[in-house]
Amino acid sequence: MTRPTSRDVATAAGVSQATVSLVLGDKWRGRVSERTAHLVRQAATDLGYRPNLAARNLRLGSTRTALLVVPALTNEFFARVYTGAARIASAHGFGVVLYPSPDGTGPARDPFASARAALDGVIASSMAADALDAIGGDGLPLVMLDSDPTTGNAAAHVNLAMTDGVHQLCTHLLGLGHRRFLHLASDVDSWTFTVRAHALRARLGPHTALRTVRAALSVDAARTAMATALAAPHDRPTAIVCDDDILAAGACKAARRLGLRVPEDLSVTGFDDLALATAVEPELTTVRLPAERVGEQGMTALLSVLDGTPYTADDIPVELVVRDSTGPAPAP
Repeated sequence: MTRPTSRDVATAAGVSQATVSLVLGDKWRGRVSERTAHLVRQAATDLGYRPNLAARNLRLGSTRTALLVVPALTNEFFARVYTGAARIASAHGFGVVLYPSPDGTGPARDPFASARAALDGVIASSMAADALDAIGGDGLPLVMLDSDPTTGNAAAHVNLAMTDGVHQLCTHLLGLGHRRFLHLASDVDSWTFTVRAHALRARLGPHTALRTVRAALSVDAARTAMATALAAPHDRPTAIVCDDDILAAGACKAARRLGLRVPEDLSVTGFDDLALATAVEPELTTVRLPAERVGEQGMTALLSVLDGTPYTADDIPVELVVRDSTGPAPAP
C-alpha cells in the first residue's frame, strides 16, 4: 500500500491541497471555515496521513532538531535533564539529539559533518562545555545550563539557585552545632562547583573551620580521598559537605571502614538528590536539584531564541531534603 499524500486528503475532503496545508499546518483560522478544517482533519485521520516532515523541513531550511550536550548519560542527573528537554521538544514538533562526552567531561569527536546543516540549536551543560569545540556549530543558537551568565556567547542561560541550596545546607548543619567542616569537592573545573565552593565559604564565615579535599566524581575516588582525610583523629571534621551524592556515598563508605558512625560521629551531605541518595544507608541529607525542570526550561529557552524572543528567567529553586545522614555535632 502506498503512503497517502496531501493530494489524497484534498480529494477526500473536497478541497485544494493549499487548504490541506493550511489546516494541517494550523494556519487556517481566518482563512477557511471551522467545518472545512474539520473535514480536512477527518480525512487525514481516515486515510492515516502523516506529513513528510523531512520535505517540510527542507523547504523551511530547518531540521527542528536540538542538540543536548552533557557530560555523560551514566549520570542520572543528565538523563533527567534529557527527559525534560525531550518533553518540551516533542510538544513543539522538535527532536533532541544527545551528545555525551565519552570521558565524562572532556571533548569528543564531532558527530556531524556540519552542525549548522543538521541542527537548529544547541543546549549545553557547563560541565561539558569543552565538547562544544568539537561540534563546529559556531553561530548556532546556544543555551547554556548551569553556567556563568556573565561570560560566553550563549543566547540564553538556565541556572539553578545553587547559592541558596548551599545556604540551606549550611544553615541546617550550623543549627545542629557543627563547626568543623570538610568540603569534599569535585575535581571537575566547572562554574557550578566554583559557585558552591564560594557559597560554602561565605555562609560558614570566620567562626568555623573549613578544609577542602578534591576527588573525581566516583564512589571509589571519594572513598579513597576520605580514607586519607579522616584517618587522623585530631581536628577531624564533624560534617562533610559533598558536591554530589556520588561523592557523599564514597564518604559514607570511608567513614564506616574507619569505624565512624554516620551521623553520630560524622554528618554527611550530598547534592542532586539522585536515586542513590535513598539507596544508601543511612539515607542522604541532600539538596534536591530539579533536573527535569532544567531540561524543560533549557528547551523552552531555545525555542524562544529560535522565535526571536529574548529569554530571561529567575534561577530555578532548589530544596534541602533532610534525611538520616545528618545529626547533632558530637561532643568535643
